[in-house]
Amino acid sequence: MLTLPQTIGDYFALPTNASLAALSRVLDEDIVVRDEHRTYEGLTAVRDWRIDTMARTPSRARPTCVEEHGDTVVVTAEVSGNFPGSPVMLDHRFSLRDARITALEIA
Repeated sequence: MLTLPQTIGDYFALPTNASLAALSRVLDEDIVVRDEHRTYEGLTAVRDWRIDTMARTPSRARPTCVEEHGDTVVVTAEVSGNFPGSPVMLDHRFSLRDARITALEIA
């Protein structure tokens, strides 16, 4: 069984339309997310990105592998949904500080 760091497990368990309060329990207020060649900064932008992405391309991410490198954790997830090439394996590179996610890059 795969064991994720608590904060990252909590992130993957959040509903797509999680409130700012729920997001702030796992994400730093200055969070930076990079996905599909775009950058989103701050809790509100990240919440909007999550909602917009799921509305355009509903999908599910199932973590399959985790590697820890200091304050960086790379989680490989099988992402499946109604899109060409589904499912795909994507690396989610998390940067952590004080048990909060400060950055996430998905590639």
